Amino acid sequence: MPTLRSVPFQALLLLLAITPTTFPQTPASPDPALPSADQIVSRMQQHEAHQAQQLKHYQAVRHYQVRYKGLVTLSGTMDVEITYDEVSGKSFRILSQSGSKLLCDKVLKRAVESEEEASRDRQSTALTPANYGFRVIGTEQLNGRPSYILHVEPLRDGKFLYRGNVWIDAAQYAVEKIEVEPAKNPSFWITSTQIESTNADTDGIWLPQTNRSASKIRLGGTAVLTIDYGAYHLALNGQPQTTEAASSQ
Repeated sequence: MPTLRSVPFQALLLLLAITPTTFPQTPASPDPALPSADQIVSRMQQHEAHQAQQLKHYQAVRHYQVRYKGLVTLSGTMDVEITYDEVSGKSFRILSQSGSKLLCDKVLKRAVESEEEASRDRQSTALTPANYGFRVIGTEQLNGRPSYILHVEPLRDGKFLYRGNVWIDAAQYAVEKIEVEPAKNPSFWITSTQIESTNADTDGIWLPQTNRSASKIRLGGTAVLTIDYGAYHLALNGQPQTTEAASSQ
C-alpha cells in the first residue's frame, strides 16, 4: 500500500544532507472537544483496512532527484517503475538514471532498496499503537479540509520509524501530511534529517503526492532529495483507473 508510513520515509535512510526545515510549534494543549488520540488512531486504522481491501493493484513511474551542495555541486536523477499487488506486494525496476553516479548509487538506489526492505515487514513500520505513542496537539485546515494533528513518538529506535507531527484528515481519517525526523540516526555522517510528505485523496484512495527529505552532513554540505509520483494506474476491486499525483516542488 502506498502510505506515508512507508513510501516517503524510506527516502531519508540515505547518505543525504538537506537544508534544515522548521517544524510547526506544538500547541500548548488540545481542544477538549477534539476526539482522543485513541479514537483518531482507531478510525485511521479502519480507513487503512478499508483502503487495503479496495486497492488490488497499481503501477507508477516515480522520478527521483537529489541535489548536493558542498565543496562541489552534484546532482542525480532516476526513474523507477513501481508495481504493487495485494498478493505479491511491491516490486521496483530502475528504468533510467543520469547525473552523478555517486549520488545515484549511494542515495537514489539506497532509497529504493530501503523501501523494498520496509515493505517486506509492514507491521513493524506501520503507524499503529504497536509502534508509536500518540498525542493530539490541535487541528488545522489543509487544502480547505479540517485535519487533526497528532504528535507521534516511536516506542523503539527502529531505522524505519520516526518522531514528529502527523496530520489526519478529519472526514476520512487518512494520513494527509507528515513532518518528522528519524527515530534513529541512519548514519554517523548525518547530523540531522527531516522529512516532509503529503498524501492526496484520489477517488477515495489516498496516494503519495509529494516528498522532500532533508539532512545535514557532519563534514559539511547540503542536499535535497525529492520524489515526483507521477500518474498511478490503479485497479480497485478489479476495475482499472488512472490518476495523477502532484509533483513535489
